[in-house]
Amino acid sequence: MIAGLIQLALGFAKAGSISNYFPNNVIEGMLAAIGIIIILKQIPHALGFDHDYEGHESLFDNGVNFGYFSVLKGAMHPGAIVVTLVSLGILLAWDKISALKKLKILPGALVAVIVGILLNQLFISTGSFFAIDKEHLVNLPVPQTLSDFKNLIIFPDFSGFMNPKVWISGATIAIVASIETLLCIEASDRLDTHRRITDTNLELKAQGIGNFASSLIGGMPLTSVVVRSSANASSGATTKMSTMIHGFLLLICVLSIPFLLNQIPLATLAAVLLLVGYKLAKPATLKHFWKLGRFQFIPFVATVIAVVATDLLKGVGIGLAISIYYILQGNMKRAYYLSRDNLLEEDEVTIKLAEEVSFLNKAPIKKTLKNIKPGSKVIFDARGTSYITHDVLEMIEDFANIRAKEEDIEVELLGFKTSYKDYETDNESHISVTHRRAM
Repeated sequence: MIAGLIQLALGFAKAGSISNYFPNNVIEGMLAAIGIIIILKQIPHALGFDHDYEGHESLFDNGVNFGYFSVLKGAMHPGAIVVTLVSLGILLAWDKISALKKLKILPGALVAVIVGILLNQLFISTGSFFAIDKEHLVNLPVPQTLSDFKNLIIFPDFSGFMNPKVWISGATIAIVASIETLLCIEASDRLDTHRRITDTNLELKAQGIGNFASSLIGGMPLTSVVVRSSANASSGATTKMSTMIHGFLLLICVLSIPFLLNQIPLATLAAVLLLVGYKLAKPATLKHFWKLGRFQFIPFVATVIAVVATDLLKGVGIGLAISIYYILQGNMKRAYYLSRDNLLEEDEVTIKLAEEVSFLNKAPIKKTLKNIKPGSKVIFDARGTSYITHDVLEMIEDFANIRAKEEDIEVELLGFKTSYKDYETDNESHISVTHRRAM
């Protein structure tokens, strides 16, 4: 409850803008690391080793041993392995075979779950040693009476307000949840095909209200999560209605058909998450940042390793520190000049970039682009610019190629180089590109 109230206060204090100061290579590194962690945590379930449901927070156990690899000491279940392989085959075929793509209204993950249940029921009915036991299946409580439903709700103990440790815990949850949410929002916005910008302050307010309401009935605190956002985006969702439907269906299913959900093999769910993890940590991302040069690649790799080896906040902090080091090393402290008078009322806005533009300038440029009205004209003037960080270049490119087309915004580019990738490595000549609506 305390955490929710603090998050609500942070939203009104406009603390959400902190997310604008995280560079893209750190955000992408965090996403890749989350993908790797998902894969590592699901491999035991995919093999039928389900003694540790939560998994380890990192690869390291007690700071010395690789606790994750303790799975090798456990017994693997042949039935779980078969279900995992079949589920992976269905998921891969659903994306690759054109005939199955026509059935997009039926998600491949749902088909994999149904087949996993039926396959295990076949094993059980035939008495096969492949039959998956209860400990390898989903385990949800099954309320039988009205009192059982009431026992699921736990009201808060208000005497805890007098305990200083409760306040410390509440503040800690609020800070950690808010930072992780802001990081995940920044990452989720990059998954949006329309490149829309989430109001982070509104998100903190909404999440604060949600956590407060959840606490009144014994629910756990929540944060924004990249995994579910990624699943929604890959399924074709384009609005926040998808997450509302997701929550509503979860509630209905858990209350109405827990006996059916308890027949789902954990191996099937592991297969689904293995592919989700791969999409977040695919090798193409590593190759992309390698081509961008060491100033982009080193912070990216450092973030990936640090997040996997420690935790999300520490890993992002390490990646951010390395990025700042390179910024300072390159003497990129100059600001940029933005010409705007009553932005919402002007039909023409000029953004004049300074000699050097770093990711620290991303926030005000992003805020300005968010407020550009449809049907107007935007002039990006880079004629006096010798360096523009990849983050800002990519943001301008997304604006010109996607949003400008959708909202009939005329974009004029002055002094930009022909290739964005060459721009960061070549500081000699500029090529003027004018009166273009897209790059």
